[in-house]
Amino acid sequence: MYANLVYTAFMRNITFSANEDLIDQARQVAHDERKTLNDAFRDWLAQYASSRSDAAGFDEFMSRINPMRAGRHFTREEMNER
Repeated sequence: MYANLVYTAFMRNITFSANEDLIDQARQVAHDERKTLNDAFRDWLAQYASSRSDAAGFDEFMSRINPMRAGRHFTREEMNER
């Protein structure tokens, strides 16, 4: 009973629709990895959510180095010179 209270306090149920064959294949992959499909989905969701923060970190980094530019905009040809 206690574990169920803890589970419902921190987890939210959601419903998705997908092709039956795709779900069966995903279940088999999760089984081969000794996971439940739920656990595999949680892993994917965490990775998906963190990818946005990675992009935000990159944008922040680029805005910090922006003043380091040469003081002018380069032409496409200049940027592609090797």
